[in-house]
Amino acid sequence: MTEWMLASSTQAPRQYRITPILPSIQHLPVAWLERYAPKTIHRLAMLVPLYLFWLLIITFVVRQSRSLPPVPGYDPPVYLSCAARYWKEGNCGLDGYLCQPFANASFAFRCPADCLGTQVLNPYAVGDQEIVYQPLVIGGPTIEQQSGPKSPYDGDVVADAIYRADSFICASAIHAGLLQDVEGGCGVLTLTGERSSFTSSDRSGINSIGFDSYFPKSFGFKAGSKTACKDLRWPGLVVSVFSTVALSLFTTSPTVFFWTNFTGLFFHVALVSDPPTLNADSLPNMYQLVGIAAGRFLPATFAAWVIYRYVVLRSLRGLTAQVEKTVLWLGPAWIGALNNYTFDKLPIQRLTPHDIIAQPGAIPTLVAIVLIISGIAIGQAWAFWVEGRLAKYVLLYSLLALGIFCAIAIPGLELRIHHYILALLLLPGTSLQNRPSLVYQGLLVGLFISGVARWGFASILQTPGELLQDGQQGSILPDVAVLTAGVNNITFSLGHLPIYDPKTAVTYYGISALVNDVERFRGPGDDIGNGNLTWTWNRHTLLEDRDVGDLPLAEYFRFGYVTGTHAGDYSRAGEWRSDGSWVQMEAGPSLRL
Repeated sequence: MTEWMLASSTQAPRQYRITPILPSIQHLPVAWLERYAPKTIHRLAMLVPLYLFWLLIITFVVRQSRSLPPVPGYDPPVYLSCAARYWKEGNCGLDGYLCQPFANASFAFRCPADCLGTQVLNPYAVGDQEIVYQPLVIGGPTIEQQSGPKSPYDGDVVADAIYRADSFICASAIHAGLLQDVEGGCGVLTLTGERSSFTSSDRSGINSIGFDSYFPKSFGFKAGSKTACKDLRWPGLVVSVFSTVALSLFTTSPTVFFWTNFTGLFFHVALVSDPPTLNADSLPNMYQLVGIAAGRFLPATFAAWVIYRYVVLRSLRGLTAQVEKTVLWLGPAWIGALNNYTFDKLPIQRLTPHDIIAQPGAIPTLVAIVLIISGIAIGQAWAFWVEGRLAKYVLLYSLLALGIFCAIAIPGLELRIHHYILALLLLPGTSLQNRPSLVYQGLLVGLFISGVARWGFASILQTPGELLQDGQQGSILPDVAVLTAGVNNITFSLGHLPIYDPKTAVTYYGISALVNDVERFRGPGDDIGNGNLTWTWNRHTLLEDRDVGDLPLAEYFRFGYVTGTHAGDYSRAGEWRSDGSWVQMEAGPSLRL
């Protein structure tokens, strides 16, 4: 009788039980254990060394991956996150004052492995371009280095590659060839001041962004500064997988199996494969990391106990198919726990309506996921009907659905289903001992571990501002017009102030102007007579050497309303060309500082 056989309404309920395929092979580990370690004390004597071996290796991996080896001539390295930038999040104040120095400074840094997957999730302005869903790397090898042997840096900078200061530092180091993505590493960043004409190139798996104007701050990487520091997450993964597989094959105890794997996978994610960050720019040291992991593990164990008691125990009790249990439950658990390498590759970065609409490929991917889950739900519902438990689970999921609808109805808050919450919602539907349920259950337990170990118990309800982060908020945009434009200066009409925005319920008293993505003006305007606010900008004189007779570079302007420290959306970029002509910005917002 197969697990998915049709049952007539006259049949009595029956419980699913997995009969091992090739039982003589699957029972070999247990038979060996019963022969050579028949008593509990013998098995403990084997289990404890496995735990100690695992603990020592993971401790070594974390220590090596989090250490900050000295770089001769520099302060101890700064441990950067993959999204760390030298240009502060939300701008650097007028003329970039808050982000000084611009040149003649260097510092040692360390980057983790696997920074290629870190992307900009909201539209980011680079001149008249808007970058989203790709690594923020602006620049690369200079034109001279790309086209011939001439180098403006005489080999002092790796690959003669220069990047805008708002680029991701770690991704830029990979693009330049200083670091490898699989192992991260250490190096020295050096500031190269104001530069122009940042080139685009495809190197080391990153297609960098070009920018044809100037930026006040840039950086490169000192040649020969790479030191022997590696992120050992992949060797650590081999040890963790080996330890969990060995335990899975040799134990029939659901308690030992579940709690060992839950604890091991949790700390592997939290300490090795997907450790949390301190903030947007830096990563915690080893002691801070252990503290964060321990703080998240304690509440996670309470949720895990409920999962074990009411879901997992029914699936694993009496199960003697050792190989099938390892492949069907433990394998998917690792796939779920390594979510940053598996499901994160799908084109759905955040499960919110805004992101699903904005991200290319998100809608068909979501439709496919919904269809797959629906098909699985039908199969699981049939299995519960066969066991005579369908009515209880229909009631349970009706209550869960009611709770979700009540949460959606709360004004001023929006629902966000994090993947750990999705796992908790779906896990009750896997409390069956059949092969499909083992797969689903292991995968969902892994997703729960991944979500909590990496992000903590993030709220299911968030304000619209929290969901937007630095995304566009739909505020009103300034009505800007060019009054006069020449080769050397340009004057704008900024409209009238103050102005009230009914959508965001904010009154704006000032206006901000960005030139080449740097704030150059914030205030009420140069001329407030008759409410006609104007602002004049003189063509910027570049600090770098340029040949006599070179045309001035184009400059890009964006405008947004401000009040106090709050800024609304900025307009798209208008271009002031080198010949003095003006290209009007297109309608719509571009970014929010």
